[in-house]
Amino acid sequence: MLSLYLYGLAGMLTLSVLTWLLSLCMRDVSIVDSIWSLMFLAAAFVYAFFVSLETRGWLVLILVSLWALRLSLHLTWRNWGEPEDRRYQSIRDKYSPNFAVKSLFIIFIFQMLLASIAALPLLPAMVQPAPLNLFDAVGVLLWVIGMSFETIGDWQLTRFKANPDNRGKVMQSGLWRYTRHPNYFGEWCIWWGFFFLAAATGGWWTIVSPLLMTFLLLRFSGVTLLEQDIGERRPAYRDYIRQTNAFFPGPRKTGEIT
Repeated sequence: MLSLYLYGLAGMLTLSVLTWLLSLCMRDVSIVDSIWSLMFLAAAFVYAFFVSLETRGWLVLILVSLWALRLSLHLTWRNWGEPEDRRYQSIRDKYSPNFAVKSLFIIFIFQMLLASIAALPLLPAMVQPAPLNLFDAVGVLLWVIGMSFETIGDWQLTRFKANPDNRGKVMQSGLWRYTRHPNYFGEWCIWWGFFFLAAATGGWWTIVSPLLMTFLLLRFSGVTLLEQDIGERRPAYRDYIRQTNAFFPGPRKTGEIT
């Protein structure tokens, strides 16, 4: 499996470098968000090319394809025509001059390395033969829950933002009533789901993947980064924080939504 992993890594690296070259033309490194999920898809298709897939392998390929393509299309459509994300503008300012060259390593290669670790469950789940078992059922169930939270949450927020009457307001209905980040919770479920699919083949060692994704979603690039100054920019968000769970869905703490 080491050779397959390295082939998959080469596919992810190729995609990262090509996207970096595109970012130089666009002067916008935030396009890395659109290809993040496609890095996983690249690795999965490399595995499928070199191995004759069995039932679980085809299942995982379908699941990762649905997740990766939906997320990439959603982010591309959401960011189309928008300026470079303010997070990346801050990084650009911090690492200038010569940011164009530095961005290859601190943005694209760095995210590729994270993705290569997060994608570990795909390898044994796709290529390691084992009878279907209870872990597969748990994995698929988690994936379905996660995909539902991501898709519905993104759709609800997109529809909310499209209404001019909601300008300056905080989304507090639908799934956003029970968690401030239903899309992040969905992502968490999806990667624990892929881990259980890997565990069904004995790939327990891939637990580093969902643990990494949990850290990224909660402490690094997810909840913590998004909310570090949002209370200052949008005072109404402070009440939302007090009333609504940050990550795991749950009932409102106080107050009611009209």
